[in-house]
This record gives sequence, C-alpha cells and structure tokens, in this order.
Amino acid sequence: MVDRIRVADAAALLGVSDDTLRRWADAGRITVHRDSARATVDGAELASLAAEIAADSPLARLVPAGTASSARNRIPGIVTRVLRDGVMAQVDLQAGPFRLVSLMSREAADALGLEPGVLATATVKATTMVIEQSDIRRESR
Repeated sequence: MVDRIRVADAAALLGVSDDTLRRWADAGRITVHRDSARATVDGAELASLAAEIAADSPLARLVPAGTASSARNRIPGIVTRVLRDGVMAQVDLQAGPFRLVSLMSREAADALGLEPGVLATATVKATTMVIEQSDIRRESR
C-alpha cells in the first residue's frame, strides 16, 4: 500500500507552492492523480522528487567537496543567533526552512568565531535517530 499525499501537503513538504507543483505535473516532472474531488501525488514519487531537489539545492554546494569527515549528514546554513553564558553557548543555524540548535562550550563557539551571519555547517552524527510518522493528511490507494 503506497500513500497518496494531497497536492497542498506535497507542495509544503517540497517548500514550493501548490501552483508550482501543478506546473511540474503539467511538465511531466511528477504525476498528479485526480480521484473524486482530491488531487494527490504518490508518496514514493514525491520522495524521489524531494531527493532530486535536495541534490540540486544551492545549500548542497555550500559543503566543500572532499571535506574529510566520516559524517554523511552535513547541513550547511547561516548562524542566526549565539547565546553565551559563562560556560556554554547555544548556536542557532538556519538551513533553508530548518532551524538547527547546537549546545557547545563557550570556548568552542569563540574559537570557531560563531556569530550571526557566519556561514557554518552542522554535522549530525549519532547512534540513535528517531523518526515519527507525520500527522500530514495522506490517503491510501
């Protein structure tokens, strides 16, 4: 059973307007199914398009090629806020529509020169990752 996702929700997941998604459908980039009164897209096809868009994103080009690291999850962005206290610092990074927050020592934030407006890359490497099913409306075929 493959999920079908409403066009409005699919567009939101891709960060585009409903009209853009419909234009892409007219151009053959994605298939829109019109069942009864609802327009939907196939979840697997949407996932493929999302991966394609991410690979072509200007954000992907901000991570230097050949950077030596075993971490695969490197997310480039811009520092929007740094809150420092005596020992710790909270660094907010905006990466496209996503806000990432890192807690680090104040010494590390100072050594990295982290201030609002600085380009930086978040590297996510963990032994556990939790994924929950979204409450976005979807329909089964």
